[in-house]
Amino acid sequence: MAAGAREPADGTDRIFALEEEVDQLKEAVASHAVVDQAIGMVVALARVSPDQGWAVLKDVSQHTNIRLRNVAELILIWGRTGEMPQEIHAELEDALDRHGPTQIPESPSG
Repeated sequence: MAAGAREPADGTDRIFALEEEVDQLKEAVASHAVVDQAIGMVVALARVSPDQGWAVLKDVSQHTNIRLRNVAELILIWGRTGEMPQEIHAELEDALDRHGPTQIPESPSG
């Protein structure tokens, strides 16, 4: 065999690699949906544009050192329960001050 050429892997290796890739893609799609829903909540409740909603989520994530998807999940939980960790709530208000025209209401259901 020529230098640098690889022997073909058996089909099992390829199947495992494809299964792993499919799992990663499923996770990415689910994560994207959660983030999009949270942006929608920020847009609706704070009366900002979708671009501003995205910027708000990124800011909250960066300033709290919490993954973006986790921030989005906390916002969705807040939408269902009215409860949010104080650190996230405060940073969300600060991010809206930087990116949007309004402050967040006390709870989405109230």
